[in-house]
Formats: sequence, C-alpha cells, structure tokens
Amino acid sequence: MTQVRAAQLPAPGAPAVVAFGGGHGLAASLSALRRITDRVTAVVTVGDDGGSSGRLRHELGALPPGDLRMALAALAGSDQWSRTWTDVFQRRFVGGGPLAGHALGNLVLAALTEHVGSPVAALELAAELLGACGRVLPLSEDGIDIVAEVTGLDPDDPAATHQVRGQVAVATTRGSVREVWVEPAEPRVCAPACAAVEEADWLVLGPGSLYTSMLPHLLVPEMHKVITGAAARRLVVLNLVAQPGETEGFTPEAHLRVLAQHAPGFAVDVVLADPAAVPDPSALAAAAADLGAALHLAPVRSADAAGVHDPLLLAAAFDAVFSASGPVAGGIPGPPAGAEARTARATLTTESPVAHRGPGSAGEQTSWSDDLPDRRRAGSARPIQQGPRRRSGGSPVADPVGTPGPPDPRATARDLKE
Repeated sequence: MTQVRAAQLPAPGAPAVVAFGGGHGLAASLSALRRITDRVTAVVTVGDDGGSSGRLRHELGALPPGDLRMALAALAGSDQWSRTWTDVFQRRFVGGGPLAGHALGNLVLAALTEHVGSPVAALELAAELLGACGRVLPLSEDGIDIVAEVTGLDPDDPAATHQVRGQVAVATTRGSVREVWVEPAEPRVCAPACAAVEEADWLVLGPGSLYTSMLPHLLVPEMHKVITGAAARRLVVLNLVAQPGETEGFTPEAHLRVLAQHAPGFAVDVVLADPAAVPDPSALAAAAADLGAALHLAPVRSADAAGVHDPLLLAAAFDAVFSASGPVAGGIPGPPAGAEARTARATLTTESPVAHRGPGSAGEQTSWSDDLPDRRRAGSARPIQQGPRRRSGGSPVADPVGTPGPPDPRATARDLKE
C-alpha cells in the first residue's frame, strides 16, 4: 500500500473519485482524497437556508454558496498565491452592518454567477483562482428545500407527525426525523455532475449530516438514477459522533438503515468507520451486508477532537480501500461479480493495511479481503429496486428506520452550516 504523506503527489493511474456531501463533512473527505488522487470531483448539496448562504439565497436568488466555498477551500492549492486567496475566501466580515457574517467567498461566488450567468462556470473560475486540485459542482443548478416528517414535537401527542421545512430547521429539530424529501421533487440536476458520476471509479458518500448533507443527493431522482446505475464502486463513510438534532441517539447501523429506507436500489461496496465509534462491529457488519457492502474499520479520527476526521488517517483509509479493490477498468482481470462477491464480512485482526495513528489500538483495526464486484468489467449495474417513497403529500415509506439505539456519549458535534 502507498504510504500517505502530506506532501505526497497522487500516483499515476490514481482513481477518479466523486465525493458527495456538504459542509465540514465533505471538506474532510476532500482534504483526504486530494492526498491520493488529483481526479476528484465534489458534488455539493444546495439546500442550505441558514447564515450567510441563506441570506444570499433569499436576497439574490443565488445558490447557497457556503458549502461550495468550503469544498473549494478543501481542494485549494498549497502555493502562496492559492493559500492567500483561500484565506481571503474564508474570511468573514464582523461588526453590525449588512455585511456582518458574510464570508467573502460567498459574495464572490454569488457575484461570479451573476457575471457569467452560470454557477458551474463561476465555480470553475473560482477553482482556477484558488488553484484547486479537482472540481467542485452543485448537485442542482437550482436551490432545493429539505423537508422532513418529524415526531415528538407535541408533548401531548408524541406520536403526532409534523412537517419541518428547511435545512437548518431539520438539522436542529427537537423531534425525531422519520422521513425526509426534497422540494421541488425533481430539481434540475447539474449535468456535469452526472457526467462525472458516470466516468468515476469510486463514489464516496459522507461523512456529514445524514439528512441534510448526505441524503439529498439520493433524493434527487435524476442523480439517484445515475448513482445507482453507475459502474463505479460506492463507499459510505460514517460519522465519528452522532449529531444533536439530526441523529442524536443513532447507532452507526441506524445510519445505514436510513440510507436503505430513503434510497431504493442504492447498493454499497464498502462502509468505512472508525472502530472507536462502533460499539457493536457485528451489528454494523450485518447492516452493511444488507446494502451489499463490506465493512472496513480503520482509525480516522483526530487525536485532538473526537468528532473530527484526521486528513492523513482518512487518506490512508481511502488508499487502503481503493488499493484492496483492484482496478475498476482495463485489461487486468477483476474479482467475480455475483451475490457471493457482495457478501460482507468484517474480521477483526491485530494487523491492518493502515498504519496505526491516533486513538484505538492496532487490534481494533479491521482487515478485510472480500472480493468486490467489478461492475464496469462485468458490463452491468445493480438493478434499481422500486419501493415506496414519499413525495410531498404522498404515502409514507413502508419500512421504518427502527430503533436507533441508546444515545452516544460522544455526540457533541454536528456539521455546521455556512
């Protein structure tokens, strides 16, 4: 396995990776991915309605730029020019005037979009200015609203359901989210983002806010169709801590059940988690297997903050997963496709392909060697399973999430919106 260092250049033949998400979770994933490949595309959710992004969205009709800005910053170049512009992009105005709270990069992205008439073109210009290693694209060229059905808001009738609208409201709700969807039901998807998915070797979902950063990509029908039909392999990265509001009290396996509930046909090849954040590895392995995935445990958390991913450790974990899978395309024979190839197993050992750093002993790491299906070689994609889904005013999803498990005492951080 390639040893990952901060200054290491991506190796020749590095995989093409599309990373989905928003906010700090996506930024963490991009900061790691850029260390092992220069073929990175970030597809960013555009549902933010709070803070600077919400104000610009309301006042200008612009796409919420905060998560897009953070993705650009995570991919920015390391030379002095790029770092200077990145620092300026991230700088927020203070004081009590109309600019207070706005990040300069948010204003620049909004202005560039008005100037060139396209959010995609604006992001390309900004990426060139910041010397970005990779590409940043919006999920949709129109803003979307995240809507949730929530219980537990009425103390006199805890089972009563209420509709909560907006990313901030969903992320901070005091109730339990039972279901989430986007409006409009079929937003205009970003065509270059779909093209990137079709050409990718790996699709990476997470870490990040489950309902407001990860799921929206799978709730947009056209993107859901492209993701589930793509030849690329799929990796889900689980959060290190539960998030107050959205997923407080959720076990890691409850996150996977939510994905399965909301995204029919979404099959996964690998689920990546930190062993210190997994109370029951067997239960998580079983939940991963329900999605067709192998479970890979590796220490990825920062030694300084329980809820923060260490970019070097996460890069090493990505590298281990990508390397273990073998080539996705080309003339080298790949592992056989079929049901047996999708069977997930997680075997705890005292050895791991990932060099040990940070919390957790080497014995807590996981070595896995199950073959992964080579969909591109086989020339077929997993079938899209049809199942009941809710759209606004529709019927509820048949299969509930289930009991998420006891509260996690580590639940102290959440993915802040920009």
